[in-house]
Formats: sequence, C-alpha cells, structure tokens
Amino acid sequence: MSLYKRGNIWWIAVTKDGKRHFFSTKTSDKKKAQEIYAKVLLRLSGTDAENPTKKVENRLPQLNITFAEFFKNHYLPWCYGRYEDYRIKKYYLNILPEHFKQLKLYQISIVEIEKLQTHWISKEYSKATSNKYLAILKASLAKAYEWDMITEEILKSLKKVKPLRGETKRLRYLTEDEIIKLLDNCESYLYPIVFVALNTGMRKSEILNLTWDNVDLKNGLILLEKTKNGERREIPMNEPLKQLFRQLFIKRRLDTEYVFVNPETGKRYIDLKRSFATACKKAGIRDFHFHDLRHTFASQLVMNGVDLKTVQELLGHKDIKMTLRYSHLSQAHKKEAVNKITGFLKIPRKQGKI
Repeated sequence: MSLYKRGNIWWIAVTKDGKRHFFSTKTSDKKKAQEIYAKVLLRLSGTDAENPTKKVENRLPQLNITFAEFFKNHYLPWCYGRYEDYRIKKYYLNILPEHFKQLKLYQISIVEIEKLQTHWISKEYSKATSNKYLAILKASLAKAYEWDMITEEILKSLKKVKPLRGETKRLRYLTEDEIIKLLDNCESYLYPIVFVALNTGMRKSEILNLTWDNVDLKNGLILLEKTKNGERREIPMNEPLKQLFRQLFIKRRLDTEYVFVNPETGKRYIDLKRSFATACKKAGIRDFHFHDLRHTFASQLVMNGVDLKTVQELLGHKDIKMTLRYSHLSQAHKKEAVNKITGFLKIPRKQGKI
C-alpha cells in the first residue's frame, strides 16, 4: 500500500487479495491525503475490493484521534497489568507539551519527534531521561501500528529518530564494606527487603509485590510470574536467604498474601524512598538509589567469577547487551588475579638473538 502523486492529486495504491487497486483521494492537500490513507489502512479489512473507499468511508469513526487520546484510552489500558513500569507510562503524558498531545496520529513525523527531543533538552532533562521517554513513545507507536492505527511508512520513519548520544549509563554498586554498613543501618522492617534485593537482584516492585505463593522454600526458589519484560523468572535462593524467608514465614500475617507488609496498615509497602535514603545517610553512602542494589548484586557476581550469560538469566535481561555493562568488572578482576603472581616472579631477562 502506498500514497503517491499523479499530477496535482494524491492517489492511493492498495493490494487486496493479490490484486492491485488504485483510487484518487480527490485532494491536492498532502495532509488530507495522508489522513485518508491512514483511515483506509485502518479499515481495509472487510472492504469492497472493487471500490475500497466506499465501504471504508462509511465505517470511519476514526483515525482522527490525537496522540493523547490514543495513549490514554488505548495504550495505557493495554499496558496495565502487563508492565511493572505502568506508573511511569501513566506519568508520561505529563511531560509532553500540549502541542504534541494534540497531534493526530497520522501527523506524527520525524520532525515532530525531533522537536520533542529539543523540548526535553530545553527542559534540561538528562540524555538518559530523554532517551527513556523516546523509547516509551516508540513502543506506543509500534503498538499503534500493530493495531492498524498508523501506516507502515509512518512507523519506518519514526525508527529513523535516533536516541541522544553521550548517554551515561549509571552503574553504582556497593563494596562489601558498604553492604555491611547499609544493612547495619536499616530499620527492622527495611532490613529483609534490602537483604532480598542484595541476594537476588530483584527490582523494588518485584520485591514489594512478592506473595507467599511466589516463595518455594522446599525447592529454594523465588518464582516471578509478572516481570518488567513480561516473562516468567525463577531465582534460586542461597542459604542465608532461605533462613530469612523461614523466619518471615513463621511471623507472617494470615490476613494478607504479601510477604512484606506494613504492620500499621496491614497492607503491602508502596515505596521506601524516605527510609532507604535515611539508611544510606546513616551508613555514609552517597549517590545511591534502591535500584542500585540490583547493580550491586550483578557486580558482585561478575567480580566473583560468574559468567555474564548466567548473570543475564538471573537478572531477567532479554538482551545480553544490557548485561554487558558489567563486563569491565570481570576484566578488571582478571587483571588483578594475574598481577598477584608478580610477587614471586622476577623481571624477565633480556633475550638474545635467536
């Protein structure tokens, strides 16, 4: 299917049931032609092959929706229950300028998205944040294409918009001494949550949503049905973690299914920002977030000789590229290991001619 110009008028070429059909949009206005083109694509299924416009235009309630309407009424309901970062996606519309929200789906182009990037830069968002917002936008429009709400040509053009270069990937992790200091300064209710994060690499949302059905003490496994990437994940428990869960199980509340529950409300914890920040401050640890416990878990594994493929599986990364950020830690420790033998080996003699 394509849109092309013949003389001053825009035409549409449609392939249906193996046959090629051509018809006029009867307009020289490119934007109007694009609108008709998008509507035809959306409603092509079930149309009259001999006159594809007739039935299409009678069935149109429409591709004329704005991006805000699409995102709020179509994309967000689909994301709910499927993605752990649903709350971030829900907040997304708040950071979009009004102009972009009111764009019709067929009006979104490379120019409009790059204007959006410029807007984020002017707001002094970091490159990492801007790229994250771009990724959300692209994912939503990819779903719009799957639902036949935008054309393939629009989707292909959007893929040409590149993330901002120079993004600094955050990799802050704790040393063994810092780990002990942090745990020593956690409140009694915070300690087991942080302990689980350090021993599993689980995300905060995964830990706070953990139920006793997810904890298999007999086989020493944590079973996660809903993860950020939508795939099931099994995490083996080491002996200290088993002991922790046994203690928690004995003291568990019978009126809730969740493992970590606020004793005052009887409900699961929603967030721990304040208490976690207090524990870090008392421990003398700066510039550290809860998510960095996940980095700490992965970094400690790599530095202790665990291969990256295993680390990828434990973290639940779909792409090994995400795990490769820890590869330099492995190389550094290999160099450190080699340097340990320099204490008893002498400097090599100069070699004569062979």
